Amino acid sequence: MYADDHEPLQAGSEAGRRRRGPQLAHCGNGSCAVSETRISSEPDRSGGSAVRASRPEFPSLAEATRTWGRIALLSFGGPAGQIAVMHRILVEEKRWLGDGRFLHALNFCMLLPGPEAQQLATYIGWLMHGTRGGLIAGALFMLPGAVAIMALSWLYVLYGDVGVVQGLFFGLKAAILAIVLQAVVRVGRRALKNDAMRLLAVLSFVAIFAFDAPFPLIVLTAGLIGFLGARSGLRAFAPGGGHGPAGGVHIDDAETLLGEEMAEMPAAARRNALRAGAAALILWLAPVAILVLALEKGNVFTDIALFFSKMAVVTFGGAYAVLAYVAQEAVGTYGWLGPGEMLDGLGMAETTPGPLIMVLQFVGFLGAFREAGWESPLLAGTMGGLLTTWVTFAPCFAFIFLGAPYMEGLRANRALSAALTAVTASVVGVILNLAIWFGVHVIWRDVQPVERGPVSLELPVLGSIDWTAAALSALALVAVFRLKLGMTTVLAGAAALGVALHAVGMLV
Repeated sequence: MYADDHEPLQAGSEAGRRRRGPQLAHCGNGSCAVSETRISSEPDRSGGSAVRASRPEFPSLAEATRTWGRIALLSFGGPAGQIAVMHRILVEEKRWLGDGRFLHALNFCMLLPGPEAQQLATYIGWLMHGTRGGLIAGALFMLPGAVAIMALSWLYVLYGDVGVVQGLFFGLKAAILAIVLQAVVRVGRRALKNDAMRLLAVLSFVAIFAFDAPFPLIVLTAGLIGFLGARSGLRAFAPGGGHGPAGGVHIDDAETLLGEEMAEMPAAARRNALRAGAAALILWLAPVAILVLALEKGNVFTDIALFFSKMAVVTFGGAYAVLAYVAQEAVGTYGWLGPGEMLDGLGMAETTPGPLIMVLQFVGFLGAFREAGWESPLLAGTMGGLLTTWVTFAPCFAFIFLGAPYMEGLRANRALSAALTAVTASVVGVILNLAIWFGVHVIWRDVQPVERGPVSLELPVLGSIDWTAAALSALALVAVFRLKLGMTTVLAGAAALGVALHAVGMLV
């Protein structure tokens, strides 16, 4: 609990130096939070200095729950926007933690597969209120998006053929192409710092574009190259970067509730965190095992459980990177949906709060809706969407709870950080492939497969160009790269133009 000694201390005294460290403020449910007993030195009327301690009030679990709910409802715009919202509320407004600890936590989450913004919320929730806090923060962060995508999935299969809805999604597809290209530029600027990283990006693009290489193989290969490069002492693989909120007010850790560094974690807290992680692993894998044992091979629910569980452990580099592989498999291998529908789902995820990876729920919904053979396709689709969400996000809680007690060690491991740096560089090539794939299917009505030995390509039929889609895509590109308009503005404008084009009969 907070220290009871309130007497002023002389600035620079031994007692004052001891009091500057973080004091244990709250323990329970697998974590110990820290409260900083801050020392401030102010001139007194006699010309000397008076030093006083100030103690921020530790938030209750109910207050924290309200804060996480607010963050969830405001978390639009992909991981960069969501992380910025968290920084504004948790660091600048609430001052629960400072910039250093916030970025430290973000770097830890970037070392893990999965949506880093949702995992960051889970980790900070765990820091504040232990296992319950982590579960509440992580679940609330994804809840609005899960509900919204499920509702939109229902509307899509029930009213997707309605002309106005078709016009809306026609516009969204054009905007999505521009936004994915913007992601290529942003990630490239951050990740491609030297020739080695640029070469990794080129090789990963060629591997997935020309040779249809699986995304997990690309991630593992890039990570291994980065790991070995760092162990060999090559400067090109020195870790660095990451991403975080740019600009804004800088908040020192010492000015915040959690203080400058983690308190030494009691053994009981470490055991509780590891138990929670083990429970999350069981809750993730048990339903998958039951489906595999109970249903025949090739059943859509078994395929969904296995495929998206695999995605959960290779989703490094953000949602755009993994979507390239999901589109490759869900469209080409399983046939759950078409290329245009994949774009529609991404448009839904871009315009709703929560992790962008929530688009996978839409993919699972359509797969079960069409393939389950149930009397009620809507019920089958709902179960498929929920199963997809479960096997996508349950591992995120497991990774956080299992890794949190060892966060400091992971952060200091330069070889692991270098592996992440190499993976991020390779992801640039993967996202570029996604942008080209989207562009081909947005602007041309027909594509043809071309195979020459190990090379496998999808090329557009040049005479099938959709000039309306091309013009709308060009407008979206100008809005994003020339006018620097925000994502929400571009999406809303493109959707409105799509509806207007339908109204005047310009959409076939």
